[in-house]
Amino acid sequence: MSRLIAKETPIAGLKIIERQPIGDPRGFFERLFCQETLAPLIQEKSIRQINRSLTRAAGTVRGLHYQRPPFAEIKIVACLKGAVWDVAVDLRRGSPTFLSYHAVELSEDNQQLSLIPEGFAHGFQTLTHDCEILYFHTADYNPNFEAGLNALDPNLAISWPKPIAYRSQSDTSYPFLSKEFTGLDV
Repeated sequence: MSRLIAKETPIAGLKIIERQPIGDPRGFFERLFCQETLAPLIQEKSIRQINRSLTRAAGTVRGLHYQRPPFAEIKIVACLKGAVWDVAVDLRRGSPTFLSYHAVELSEDNQQLSLIPEGFAHGFQTLTHDCEILYFHTADYNPNFEAGLNALDPNLAISWPKPIAYRSQSDTSYPFLSKEFTGLDV
């Protein structure tokens, strides 16, 4: 049976999950989510929403988005078509990796998912055209608790792999971090 195997990253709580599809000449079958397997990783929470995005142009950056408590969420992110450079930024107050980021390529071919804990901002850059992303969320979206970081903030020093082709108006409007930002309590 198809399995999910969680691997650690340099940032505590942030995981890469390897999918293990079962294939034959017809194609393959793979598990993207299993409550029993992932329960220890999502802290016995349930998946509240599953969302899908399509990004047409390579080089596009989406994010860096997060929800403030009490609507902070764990996200599980999969790339179903194309390839993206997936980025998570640690915003947890007092974390030894506060404002550090970790990035991983997710693609339709590499069978990986990102598991992004509460207290992280998330975004990605498309490496190919026509990227489809599937998101599993442990909290309902609440626009009153939506927030974001500017993907070009020098305080984060994210080294995007491609020239940035496009960012939404709302993503470009996020200000750079100030010294007053001390993180999220999650």
